[in-house]
Amino acid sequence: MTTTSTTPTPTSERVAALLAHHPVVDGHNDLLWAARELVGYDFDRLDVGAGGTPTHTDLPRMRRGGVGAQFWSVFVPASLTGDDAVSATLEQVDAGHQLVARYADELAFARTADDVRTVWASGRIASLLGAEGGHSINNSLATLRMLRVLGVGYMTLTHNSNVDWADSATDEPVLGGLSRFGVEVVREMNRIGMLVDLSHVSPDTMRDALRVAEVPAIFSHSSARAVCDSPRNAPDDVLESLRDNRGVCMVTFVPTFVNPAAAAWRQELNAVAAEQGVMPADAGYSDFYDAYKLQHPTPKATLDDVVAHVEHVREVAGVDHVGLGGDYDGVAELPEGLEDVTGYPRLLEALADRGWSDDDLAKLTSGNVLRVMQDAEDGARALQEQRGPSLATIAELDGTAGTGGSADEGAPAGKGTPAS
Repeated sequence: MTTTSTTPTPTSERVAALLAHHPVVDGHNDLLWAARELVGYDFDRLDVGAGGTPTHTDLPRMRRGGVGAQFWSVFVPASLTGDDAVSATLEQVDAGHQLVARYADELAFARTADDVRTVWASGRIASLLGAEGGHSINNSLATLRMLRVLGVGYMTLTHNSNVDWADSATDEPVLGGLSRFGVEVVREMNRIGMLVDLSHVSPDTMRDALRVAEVPAIFSHSSARAVCDSPRNAPDDVLESLRDNRGVCMVTFVPTFVNPAAAAWRQELNAVAAEQGVMPADAGYSDFYDAYKLQHPTPKATLDDVVAHVEHVREVAGVDHVGLGGDYDGVAELPEGLEDVTGYPRLLEALADRGWSDDDLAKLTSGNVLRVMQDAEDGARALQEQRGPSLATIAELDGTAGTGGSADEGAPAGKGTPAS
């Protein structure tokens, strides 16, 4: 049974001391989308600096949780396509910059691993950006490059739906992985120092991307499929390839990705929906989900479920290739013991009690992802000496102009309900 006692113990004191020197670098947080939906980015109405917000995340709780750096997701739903997706992504990027500027005494923007360390030395929390879904670039490598100029540190190749050049984990496969243009997207991301994020993509897309990657890749918020059979998780053979790639899998806390009963509940929900002609890609799926959940509550996940995933990734990929990506504010429910961003110390305490050394915990919290960032930066500099910006187009490589968005035009606009 997970406890949330605040009484200091030798383990909690040990973890607090460790976090003071090796704070968490979390791979994925959707506060910016929550701010868009709740208050239209009005941080006067959602004052995350004061605390006590209805979100999973605010700055006082990040401090209590030992978070030293956060990749803020600049997510936009796959129902937005073409130029609309690009514009909405830019609005999210702007919100990230505005958040940092507003709370400049607590936050500072970071683009590199060295930036993160410099921010820590100043006593602030480092803020990084990650784009969630290749529909954000509208099949344009120039748009991809401009997102990097604006400080976007990674891009998830797909969200819940396919894009013209890559298959998603939660859509019907079309390409069997990456198209030729998809390979070029990965190569260009490597060249400009933007991390390739394999969360949300199909296993074949994972395999294709790792096969052609020239620098380490990440999963910003995924867990282990061998522990919980969700399509959003990484299979063991992929984790082994990620080890060879020197990348990192940042384990997520989403209940239907970490708890087998919750994952089975999701599969049953989708089967019932399909019988009634409602598919996850349909605009009415979110309403169906909410109604179904009232009659059939989601099985609860716990901190112990997340522990199992962290330890499995360590077992398969190695301790140098595991990190944390909670997906706070991207889902409605979270495991018991990890209800908001104050939960990281409890997770570390559980791992410490299972024999994790301080060195291993430091790799999990920040060491591994900072090493991946540094390797990608160094690799990008070398690649830029070998080749210039790619001028390839999807029409040239794939023989199509593309749709400028996902293969799923009707995906629900909400983020947290169908699949995060």
